[in-house]
Amino acid sequence: MTYQLTLIPGDGIGPEITQAACRVIEAAGVDIEWHTVYAGQDIMAQYGTPLPDNVLESVRKTGTALKGPVTTPVGSGFRSVNVALRQALDLYVNLRPALSIPGVKSRYEDIDLVIVRENTEDLYAGIEHMVGEDAAESIKIITRKASERVTRYAFEYARAQGRHKVTAVTKANIMKCSDGLFLESARHVAESYSDIEFEDRLVDNMCMQLVQKPELYDVMVMPNLYGDILSDLCAGLVGGLGVAPGANIGDTMAIFEPVHGSAPKYAGKNKANATATILSGAMMLRHLGENDAADAVTAAVRQVIGEGKTVTYDLGGEAGTSEMADAIIAVIQK
Repeated sequence: MTYQLTLIPGDGIGPEITQAACRVIEAAGVDIEWHTVYAGQDIMAQYGTPLPDNVLESVRKTGTALKGPVTTPVGSGFRSVNVALRQALDLYVNLRPALSIPGVKSRYEDIDLVIVRENTEDLYAGIEHMVGEDAAESIKIITRKASERVTRYAFEYARAQGRHKVTAVTKANIMKCSDGLFLESARHVAESYSDIEFEDRLVDNMCMQLVQKPELYDVMVMPNLYGDILSDLCAGLVGGLGVAPGANIGDTMAIFEPVHGSAPKYAGKNKANATATILSGAMMLRHLGENDAADAVTAAVRQVIGEGKTVTYDLGGEAGTSEMADAIIAVIQK
């Protein structure tokens, strides 16, 4: 079977690390015809927008995409391409696993956590404006529909993966209407999953809990902003964003991408660590039902990093992006 998939290389280091990921994925024996489209800062001059219509059209046609990081200006400039993609395609789940990898420097061992982040609303709805010259106002949107469907996904994921607990994370003691609605919705959904433990935590306490005793937690579901913050915290527990994969999933479409940024100062230098993109590709393979290939890719990444001989500078080695990909491919082909 040949899969028709969309490839969005991104900008900065994106083209290099997505190329490495594509080579690794194909080495696992999956036949893919990539439909390459471009988004981000680098194509602004050509299209007048960082997100041309053909990007959305391609993902709608293929249903599945692998995406590299895209630069988002801080404080000014165009709106986040990532947020725009998620909202335009209704990719309402942001799935970010955090799994310890032997050989990656971290203060923690045996971390195995999953963040399920609502991906379409909250403060990320982008409804904000100036109030006069000296004040700004942002509107936080939480709906019952979005809260229930993302929580239901978290429970279904936990059940499918043999996990035992779902924790809803909010600040419902302060934001009683918005976060209160999310928590109410999560509790309602939990009633249908008596086989899985359910609990809730306040987001500030959750941060402390994850640092002090992460072994107590499993799958966590939360509104958009808290998910953005806690997923980076969990990535820190396993060694950083360089090994943190991610997925944006809707009912009919999905985009898989690394959590980290585009690191433009390293673009074109063959130095970037492609692990997060490769592991995002493994998540994509599993989404497609190619479980054996996904297992092969994941195992090869873990072996190469564990050996520590052919890894990039941030992992303590001297290999380039392409050389590390070659090493992973060699393990797969054995």
